[in-house]
Order: sequence, then C-alpha cells, then structure tokens
Amino acid sequence: MSNPKQAPRRHADILFRGATVVDGTGAPRRTADVAVAQGRILAVGEALDATGAQEVVQARGRVLAPGFIDTHTHDDGYLLVHRGMEPKISQGVTTVVTGNCGISVAPLVHDDPPQPLDLMGPPSLFRFAGFGDWLQALRDAPTNVNVAPLVGHSTLRVKTMQDLSRPATPAETEAMREEVELAMRAGAFGVSTGTFYPPAAAATEAEIIAVCEPVRRRRGIYSTHLRDETDDIVPAIEEALRIGRALDCMVVFSHHKVAGKRNFGRSRETLGLLGQASRLQPLCLDCHPYPATSTMLRLDRVSQASRTMITWSKGYPEAGGRDFHELMRTLGLDEQGLLEKLRPAAAIYFVMDEGDVERIASFPLTLFGSDGLPFDPRPHPRQWGTFPRILARMVRESGLMTLEQAVHKMTGLAARQYGLAQRGRIAPGCHADLVLFDADRVQDRATFEDPIQVSAGIDGVWVNGRRVWNEGRALPAYSGQVLRRAPDAA
Repeated sequence: MSNPKQAPRRHADILFRGATVVDGTGAPRRTADVAVAQGRILAVGEALDATGAQEVVQARGRVLAPGFIDTHTHDDGYLLVHRGMEPKISQGVTTVVTGNCGISVAPLVHDDPPQPLDLMGPPSLFRFAGFGDWLQALRDAPTNVNVAPLVGHSTLRVKTMQDLSRPATPAETEAMREEVELAMRAGAFGVSTGTFYPPAAAATEAEIIAVCEPVRRRRGIYSTHLRDETDDIVPAIEEALRIGRALDCMVVFSHHKVAGKRNFGRSRETLGLLGQASRLQPLCLDCHPYPATSTMLRLDRVSQASRTMITWSKGYPEAGGRDFHELMRTLGLDEQGLLEKLRPAAAIYFVMDEGDVERIASFPLTLFGSDGLPFDPRPHPRQWGTFPRILARMVRESGLMTLEQAVHKMTGLAARQYGLAQRGRIAPGCHADLVLFDADRVQDRATFEDPIQVSAGIDGVWVNGRRVWNEGRALPAYSGQVLRRAPDAA
C-alpha cells in the first residue's frame, strides 16, 4: 500500500545525459547525469530516469558547469534595452553584478550626466528617481540574465550635490545615506565607489563611511574602484580596508591592477597586502584577463599607457578606433589640445603587464568580471570575450589554473562572496543556472580591432531552468531574476 503522506515523485523537465560535471565547488570533475525540474537541480547521478523529461541533452564529451557570474559589469542600462543580453549569455554568463565603480543608472533623473556616468549609455537611461523604480522595471521586463545590483556613490553625489569638486556637507551626506537606505531596502546588495573619477574624487573617507552606514547595518557589500591604481596604490588599498573595517562588511577591490610601466610587478606587493588583510577582514577582488583597460579619456591614463586607442568621441567622431598619439601627429595637436577636441570621449589603455594579470587572476580570492562598456560602438573585447578567454588561455593553453579552479572562481566562489543563495553550484536544490561547453574548443574571438564577436564552444546556457542560448543563437526566454543577497551572507 502506498504511503498517502509520501510526496509525489517529480520528473525532470530537462535531463543532461553523460556530462562532464564541474560543479563549481572546486571538486574534481566527474561524469554524471543532471536532472532539472521547475528551475532547480533535481538530481545529480548516474543513469537518471528520463521519464517525462521535455528535453534530453546528450552532453557526453562536454562540460556542464554552473552559469558564470560576471562580478563586474556596467550593464545597468543595457539590461533595459537589450533584454537578450547576447554579449553575456554567449560567454556562458547567467548573472551580472551591476552598478560598479561608483556609477549606477539609478537613483538619478538627468538629461546630461557627467563623465564617467555617460559611459553607462544614453541620457534617457537616467530616468529613475528611486533605485527601486529601476529594479521594478527589470522585474516588469525580465532579461536573459539574473541581476545582483549595487548602487553607485558617484551617482548619489550627482543627484545630491551642486558642486562635486568638494567634500559633501553634513546635510548632503545625510541625503545620500538616506538614498543608500532606500536602495538597500529595495534590493541593492551594497554600495560601490569610484574616487578615481571626478564626481567622487573630492569625497573623503569619512563621507564614504557615513554615506554607507546602511551597508553596515544591513550586512551589505562595499565595492571600490580605488582612488589610485598606479604609484599610490598601497595607500588607496589601505583606505579601502579602513572603510571596510568601519562598515564591518565585505570589501570588493574592483578590476585589481597595478597600472603604468614603473609599477609592473607590484602585484606581488599588493596581493601580499590583500592576503594578509584577508585574515582579519572579509575581502575579495575581481579582474579580467587582458593587459588593457577602458574608461573615459584622461591624460593621466594616456601618460601611463604604452598605447591608447579611442573607442568613441563626441567632439570628433572620426577618432573612433584610432590611436591617440597618431591622431596628435595627424591633427598637429598636443595632448591637451587633442583631449579638448575629442571630449567627451572614451579610450582603451594598454597599461598592465601580462605577468601581473596572470598573478592577480590566480590569486585565491580573485573573481572574474568583464568590466565592459556595452554601449561603446567599439567596446573593449572583454565585453564579449572575458570568460571564454580565461578558459582558453589561462586553463587550456597556459595551465595557469585547472578547469576546476577557474570554474570555481567564476561560479561557487563568486556566489559565496556576493551572498547568492543556492547559486554557483551544481547540486540538488540549487537554481538551474547552467552552461554547457566544449573545453577543447571554447575560445574568445573578440579582438581589440574587431571586438563584437561571439565566442566559440559555448553550446548552451540555461537561466533558472530555461534555455537562453543554443549553439550560437540567443533565445527569448527572459528567465532572469533580480536577486536578493542572502541575509546571512558575511
């Protein structure tokens, strides 16, 4: 006689047959079937029952991993107008962390936001008076990826202050603190800062701590584009660590680098400092696998770079894709004169040493983030190629890290540091964010000269159990969710 209290047996909606499972924990790969039901992992094992499955994926010879978590993006506005999110899902990314470097599209209504806020896209994106209004827009029109949002301190300064060239007054600080409180109630994971950039360069350490006070109470994240990533990087790191201790929170060091030729090799010093600090307070860092960065056009970055390539210019649109110093010669201008002619503009700067890039990538607390600027007409190739490049160059070609280690950084470790409950792992009960790829064939195709290129070897991507990418084509599943940080994350 059957037990009337016994739960009815659930059948799989999707069954992956014979996959090489790299489960996101760092454990060795194994061959197994994976069953998915109602957007969750139902079972992982051998010869699972396919009865009732709507889709059986023959995965033998391919890797099944948790969907990759892009921990550093500027996709806040792109999500609103490109719901398919092809630049990310084509890489195997299923979750994006938005609002980095102190810039978020909300909460701000502005028809001419100053640089670097304009890197986020057209002014029409800055139309949300409240952070919760932007999140609701994403819920009303979901995309093909999950979203873990941060609120930007520079955005709050632009909203609150008439004069950005000075520290905030007590009243302005309190107004920004109230905005952080509202944003975190609405679902922000924490606050990001970008004191490297003009809107926040005058912000003091005390201002940041006071503005971010809700981060401490609500156990959020403090993410920072450091005040300096060149000669004064150590004092900048120490400032961020002090802020993290004052807020008693996780500190994320964004796109960690040591920029400029005279600083090549200093990652040994900075990683040593961060490793020591991690024994006393929670922290992590993110990076991408390229020796070049991209941001607004600045002469200090030009002077540090071995090469500067203009990505776009409103003052002189013909400059897109051209070399800064070549343009100086062609137009007969000095650096300041060319800057004035081009601005506002953005550029790619070759400012890093490959040895530092590899050393930072392999550091145990490093996560991976693309840091792409999706509205750039000629974006940095990291927007389309970051995760396949890591799998191809740092895993398969150089052996810098094992496949298991790389996937752990992209998934389980990132989920743990950001407090993404039941994500980043292939285990029963976890959300079915999954990527199926060919480890021998996966390859980035995006280059600095031709950056908008879909990578090879990413065969399928599923977000919350629904397929969003199928062998080179985006599917309009729009199954992504606005995520909440786990309340017990620390």
